[in-house]
Amino acid sequence: MNNNTSLIWNIVLSIAVAVLFFLHFSGNKSEAGAGSSDGGVVAGRRTVYVQVDSLLTNYDFFKDTKKALENKHFQLENELNTKGRSLQNEVAFFQQKAQTMTPDQARSTEAQLMKKQQDLVAYRDQAMAGLQQEEAGKNEELYKQIRAYIEKYNKENNYEYVLGYSLGGGILFADKSLDVTQKIIEGLNKTYKESDAGKASADSTAKK
Repeated sequence: MNNNTSLIWNIVLSIAVAVLFFLHFSGNKSEAGAGSSDGGVVAGRRTVYVQVDSLLTNYDFFKDTKKALENKHFQLENELNTKGRSLQNEVAFFQQKAQTMTPDQARSTEAQLMKKQQDLVAYRDQAMAGLQQEEAGKNEELYKQIRAYIEKYNKENNYEYVLGYSLGGGILFADKSLDVTQKIIEGLNKTYKESDAGKASADSTAKK
């Protein structure tokens, strides 16, 4: 199972494609950017950007979520391997003893083994689908958290656009003076740290 990259690529694609943070504010355009020095923005340049890859790498919610889901993938993989080896051992034992069984006993045992195999496959598919659904929910939650904080951040700065910049994306060049990535990361991490989920994660880490 691709337990190390599934979440990462889902979120990168979600943000890089869908979260190009186009936050357009039509009111007070002439006044909004004139007094702001944040991100090097001057009058007439009320567009800033966030480096998506750096944001993901440094956002604590993403790191905690990625780690938690990777652990679940690892646990599921181990569980499936254990169940699979157990079933293989039963099959091997049946093959050794089949000649000593009556035809009815052999057919009954074979049917039971086939049922166990089918149940294991069904369990695997159900468990993997559940993890994929959980990942999708976390991706959506991540998007909403970033979007909500960007909107909050923009109320104090009144930018016309906050763009998501990533290597290979639609933006070919970005002036570093317009980069507000670090400010967004600091704000997101502060908000997450103060949330119930962030406190729970901190407590769990402290107990280890």
